[in-house]
Amino acid sequence: MASTARRMFELLEPICLVTFFADECNAELAALGHRTYWDGYFASRAAPLGRVPAEVVHAAFYNFGDGEAARHIPSAWETATPEASLAARERGSAASVRRILGAELACSPGLVRAADLTTKAATSAPTHGRVMYAGMRTVPVPSDPVARLWHSATMLREHRGDGHNAVLLAEGVDGGEAHVLSALEFGIHPPESFGRIHHLPRRRLREIMSGLRERGLVDADGRFTDEGRATKQRIEDRTDALAAAPYAALSPTELAELTSTLEPLTATLVAAGSR
Repeated sequence: MASTARRMFELLEPICLVTFFADECNAELAALGHRTYWDGYFASRAAPLGRVPAEVVHAAFYNFGDGEAARHIPSAWETATPEASLAARERGSAASVRRILGAELACSPGLVRAADLTTKAATSAPTHGRVMYAGMRTVPVPSDPVARLWHSATMLREHRGDGHNAVLLAEGVDGGEAHVLSALEFGIHPPESFGRIHHLPRRRLREIMSGLRERGLVDADGRFTDEGRATKQRIEDRTDALAAAPYAALSPTELAELTSTLEPLTATLVAAGSR
């Protein structure tokens, strides 16, 4: 099932990425009064958790630097309620998927079937130890097929993310270090230039790289060592294994059908860069 989880991640991730890459979601959140991209991001993604403090959001998201969540939470919810931010994220994301796919694919029986099967998987897994996934499970599943597909793909993304964070914690890899390992996997060098961490204080970046060198995960030039590459692969393999549970709800026939119905949708989104 780990290989199934990996394949589903490859097929579903481009659906989720419209939330972050396309214009519609940002526009919807800006219309609520959120001043910056990150105000909208933190407010809408954390919204299923309710009005929790920044410390809880920081813990649940795992991979943001100290103080980053507190720059947006709870002040963003003074601009718009969690419920309004969550609804804006859904509206904008669904609109992006619909625009990119075009009327023929967005209204196709294949999309409806993909939405149904993705929802069946996304609503079937245990929630223990899965804070972000559990939060998403409390949100009503939309009736519109395009919105339902995005919503269920996002539930599965948060389920996978919760498991990934657990693996990172078990490996002793913090959020900043995880971004360095990902940057190196993407071929980005120096890894400190990666967009998710390049804004951190220079001192913090030096601490991250120094810690990885001391543990033998990167070399003096800031590139993977053999142990670093093996550690990153182990993290990904364990993440896949922990992400498999939702797909046990689908029969082999349903899994094959979900794959075949998602493939043309995903190909179209990938070709557009989920923008």
